[in-house]
Amino acid sequence: MSHYAEMPGLSALYLEDSYLLDIVEAAGRLTFWMSAVLAPEHPAYHDPLPGEQYCYAHGALVFSDVAHTDWLERSTRRYVDATGETDLGNIDSLTSADGTYEVTGDWGRVRVRCAGPPRFTLRDAP
Repeated sequence: MSHYAEMPGLSALYLEDSYLLDIVEAAGRLTFWMSAVLAPEHPAYHDPLPGEQYCYAHGALVFSDVAHTDWLERSTRRYVDATGETDLGNIDSLTSADGTYEVTGDWGRVRVRCAGPPRFTLRDAP
């Protein structure tokens, strides 16, 4: 079993303190839209803004070529932060074993079977 930090393109993220904004399912695709915490080694990293602990960037964690999605738990609960913005909580863990990825958080737990690891793209990236 491997942890997300060992997956290509995800080692410069800190998912446990990122805020999940939406989950979108489409044919062959599962997307987690988030305000992601970028680690200093991420190319888009910048010093945290005043009043923030981390460098945040809006982006998507995308599972492509999804063969099967199995929701083990699901919650629609929303959380409100100090500024009044709402989110679904965090991604507490993302692991993989034998082509199956398990993602868990306040919003639920899902297993995704797909051809390769998820990729993270910034919202404003080309």
